[in-house]
Amino acid sequence: MASFPDSVNENEIGKAKFIGELLVPVAPFDQKSGRETWTVAFAPDGSYFAWSQGHRIVRLVPWSKCLKNFGGEGSNRAGRQRLSRQNSEGGTVVPVGEPREHTIDCGDVVWGLAFGSSVPEKQSRCVNIEWHRFKFGQDQLLLATGLNNGRIKIWDVYTGKLLLNLMDHTDIVRDLTFAPDGSLMLVSASRDKTLRVWDLKDDGNMVKVLRSHQYWVYCSAFSPDSSVLCSVGAGKSVFLWDMDKYSLIRKLEGHHNDVVSCEFSPDGALLATASYDTRVIIWDPHVGTSSPPPSPIFAGGANDRWVRSVAFCHDGRHIASIADDRMVRFWTIDEMSPQAIAPLTNGLCCAFSTDGSFLAAGSRDGSVHFWACPKSIASLQHLCRMALRRVMSTQQVQTLPIPPRIRSYLSYQDL
Repeated sequence: MASFPDSVNENEIGKAKFIGELLVPVAPFDQKSGRETWTVAFAPDGSYFAWSQGHRIVRLVPWSKCLKNFGGEGSNRAGRQRLSRQNSEGGTVVPVGEPREHTIDCGDVVWGLAFGSSVPEKQSRCVNIEWHRFKFGQDQLLLATGLNNGRIKIWDVYTGKLLLNLMDHTDIVRDLTFAPDGSLMLVSASRDKTLRVWDLKDDGNMVKVLRSHQYWVYCSAFSPDSSVLCSVGAGKSVFLWDMDKYSLIRKLEGHHNDVVSCEFSPDGALLATASYDTRVIIWDPHVGTSSPPPSPIFAGGANDRWVRSVAFCHDGRHIASIADDRMVRFWTIDEMSPQAIAPLTNGLCCAFSTDGSFLAAGSRDGSVHFWACPKSIASLQHLCRMALRRVMSTQQVQTLPIPPRIRSYLSYQDL
């Protein structure tokens, strides 16, 4: 992937299809800070959507309900859903077995949130397993919220009840991420310059403190197999960690300003990072800075604005970025220019739906906006590449007795 050339006219690029938005009431005092939607998230099974809508409030909404209110993917109309700040369960009869909507008051400004699922079920890494306060079942779905006061609160998604209150950070918990292997291992990234690893199957015991960042830590992300963690932060920092040994693997060099967002591709072969240097960089996390060099996307637009967030689609081919030039951009990993764009004022964060069909983006006014992702049929070659890269590293691919051109394709060196 090459850099985005200045000569490209974004007026000639396709427009992403807007499908709806979730709005919150606006009062006069709401014009002050504290309204920001710093994080949006989809549950791993696609059942729920959650976002921090400002003023200590997190909203949990069944994703099927959102799609129904928006008119569905195939509808030609875009839907608006205005939500009150009160829990919508009062006075509403919800059929047994259907997901319930919850409004959670976290007690402080919410910066980070993440869903954690015990599916597929994996045993805790803790030694003392004879007695636990909580025994999480195979269908457990949790929501972790990172707060302004350094605390992390763990909620039962199905009931909205508080389960755990984790206290050890000394500053804002900026980001949270669960290991995708069902172990309920949680990593928190904080402005206190540390990452902390928590085992929720061991009643939230803190397992390890990861220290290498010299400045604020903005974001972290697990690789699909949960073996590697990427953490990014101020001071151009991009670190890769071995999560079996809790040790630093390497530091990636390439950004020129604070790095604020990161995410692995679904096969773990690529890593996307976004920075205030106006760029998104696509890395090979297995080889770091070695050949080929990291591929930059100048996602800040013609005015070189800060990039706030990046997300990897689950099809392994699309990336979305949000920048301060009031634009959302959809990229493919093998194109020089965006495939589609959409306007967004004061965007802060974004995430793809579990099936990769939609993108959600949060903004400074506490609202969330949704677009349908550009549709394209993945080639058989790409599907085979993803299947292979889920189980083989770049180094292993390089040793395969196959033609160099195929080896280059499987290593994503043709970008």
